[in-house]
Amino acid sequence: MILIFDLDDTLYDERSFVLSGLRSVAQHGSQEFGLDPEASFSFMKQVLEHDGRGSIFDRWLAQHGIANRKRVAACVKIYRHHHPNITLPSAHREMLHRLQLLYPLYLVTDGHKVAQQRKVEALGVGAFFRRVFITHRFGVAHAKPSLYCFERIKQAEGVDWPQLLYVGDNPSKDFVNLNKVGAVTVRIHTGIHAQAVVETEFDATHHIDRLSDFETLLAHITD
Repeated sequence: MILIFDLDDTLYDERSFVLSGLRSVAQHGSQEFGLDPEASFSFMKQVLEHDGRGSIFDRWLAQHGIANRKRVAACVKIYRHHHPNITLPSAHREMLHRLQLLYPLYLVTDGHKVAQQRKVEALGVGAFFRRVFITHRFGVAHAKPSLYCFERIKQAEGVDWPQLLYVGDNPSKDFVNLNKVGAVTVRIHTGIHAQAVVETEFDATHHIDRLSDFETLLAHITD
């Protein structure tokens, strides 16, 4: 069995990355415009909690009458390129170490290629995986639900689709095409998609509430 993991909201809580990025942008606001960084962070966090990530920087800059396209773009770049203050839970690190001794492990993650690489580095997970696939490095068309990266893993390991097991959190894209080819799919109910209800073809074939439940499920699947 080849084990493949998603990154955000699977191995760690992605919200910690978001908050880390907002703090970096708030610090930029302090240096560039003399804005109070704690007040800026508080405002951006409030927008995040009420309305999501879509227009945080626009609204923050507009609040101070300094919004324009160039400044918003600068904030987005700082957010994506900052060195995040995020950590991998010790229990997850210990689990990956145990699994690494028994199975080939891979990581497949969507998202901005610089941001995703910074996350991998900050979490210190790269050494657990035979290869880390950041899908956007191959073009946006190869992001999930594309099977492109999974096909490369399958070919590298010389196995058929049923020997691939993928753990992810987002039922809108993580599982639908893997289900069609007979791969084993596991949905972890954490993060912003934890309560999402989708049609059967989009959902995983197995479910866990937390990553600490994975080894028990794996033992059942491979028995």
